[in-house]
Amino acid sequence: MNMIFTLVSEATLETLAMVGFSTVFSLILGLPLGILLCVTDGETGIMKKPVLNQVLTRIVNVLRSFPFMILMILLFPLSRKIVGTSIGTTATIVPLSIAAAPFVARIIETALKEVDPGVVQAARAMGSTNMQIIWKVLLPEAMPSLVSGITLTIINLIGYSAMAGAIGGGGLGDLAIRYGYQRFRTDIMAVSVIVILVLVEVIQVIGTKISSKLLAKR
Repeated sequence: MNMIFTLVSEATLETLAMVGFSTVFSLILGLPLGILLCVTDGETGIMKKPVLNQVLTRIVNVLRSFPFMILMILLFPLSRKIVGTSIGTTATIVPLSIAAAPFVARIIETALKEVDPGVVQAARAMGSTNMQIIWKVLLPEAMPSLVSGITLTIINLIGYSAMAGAIGGGGLGDLAIRYGYQRFRTDIMAVSVIVILVLVEVIQVIGTKISSKLLAKR
């Protein structure tokens, strides 16, 4: 029993580390991309650049079309170059971040496009610049939707991190495969699955509460 607790505790911490860091890095990559997708839209953007918008759209679509397992294998050389290895918890953060970035970009784009155009027009009439509209109007107004989207991203990353365990990614997925499947320890596999489900539920509840509070303040 103590061994199971130790193994699951270590694997849970590895999963939390992978998901936490990859969430931050995917936001760093996806936030500016999502903003650009919104503001350069040829019909609704405040900085209409249809050619640039189409190029960015194609890039995002291509990246989103890759199955995560294949993307992770393709990014082995990049992971090895950045962190010195292609397997393990630290190495998995690289493909997780890149896989989630286009998803984050789409979430941000969608959330920003949901902002009432009248609010943007009012800010423009008051002499606001494009950057002021982005940071003081679009992002604050879209914050409830952004929080819901980020919550969904974190949940997806938990699933991706479990899949990464199939090829040495570390975390709960790796524990379930190495001990639960390969060593026929159904108890360890069951506990690993339960912990993943609990993590998803906790993240969803927290994200929903934060989003609801932000929405109530508007």
